[in-house]
Amino acid sequence: MMVAAVAYGKLTPAAHARVTSLLQLNPDYPRWIARASREDRDEVAFVMAATWPDEIKSEPDFQNDGERPTGADAARNIGYADHLQHRYWHFIDLPFSVDHTPLRQPPVPNAETQIALFRKTLASADASDALKSYDLVWLLHLVGDVHQPLHTTSRFTHSQPNGDAGGNLVALCPRPCRNELHAFWDDVPGTEKNPLVAIRRAARLPPPDARVGAIDDERQWIHESFLIARNSVYIPPIGDGPGPWRIDGPYRNIAHRITGDRLALAGYRLAHVLNEALR
Repeated sequence: MMVAAVAYGKLTPAAHARVTSLLQLNPDYPRWIARASREDRDEVAFVMAATWPDEIKSEPDFQNDGERPTGADAARNIGYADHLQHRYWHFIDLPFSVDHTPLRQPPVPNAETQIALFRKTLASADASDALKSYDLVWLLHLVGDVHQPLHTTSRFTHSQPNGDAGGNLVALCPRPCRNELHAFWDDVPGTEKNPLVAIRRAARLPPPDARVGAIDDERQWIHESFLIARNSVYIPPIGDGPGPWRIDGPYRNIAHRITGDRLALAGYRLAHVLNEALR
């Protein structure tokens, strides 16, 4: 939501009008704006739309088709008629190892392939508005996802030869506690679900360097996040293997600094993509 809030303030009038009309085609649009004032309605809908690909994970009408893509349906782009959750669209697990464990390359489709596809659809003169609406809400979400470092990597070690699934298999406390590294980084911005809170917090983010914020290549966004994961996520007190490891104050401070920078960058870059695609 914070990424979307940053982007909303950078949209051109043309892009603003277009996204507003496209989001009205989403089946959850009435719920998004139910408690919003007339003056806040468009921004609240835009910010809430960025959560839709996560929200469908708990909706009974949507099928959990697994964490890895299988079959032709994994890459289809058919709009709201698609009731697969496509959890594997949320990340791209670029592999690395510090102990020479053999690596596995990420399968396709993934976050990188889908961002490219959805950008192309939004800019297309031939795609229907219904399809563009579906692709828009996914794009709002995925641009944020790939700026979170653990959505772009998996660490392979002798103790985890199949990878750690972006830190999902790295524990931060002994069992039966279920805190893990990926969730820690997801939750650094906060877990409040009120869009107005997200909008206020986003307004306090320091703006990025304009040249860096204008980088519009999703491959470079992902590479940046991958390097941050290697160099600034998998550092002490996070050791090799599944843990459990205990987060300390200095590590938490590093995570907050990185997350603030990545949120702001993602917002600027999302606005740039939408302004170009919808001009």
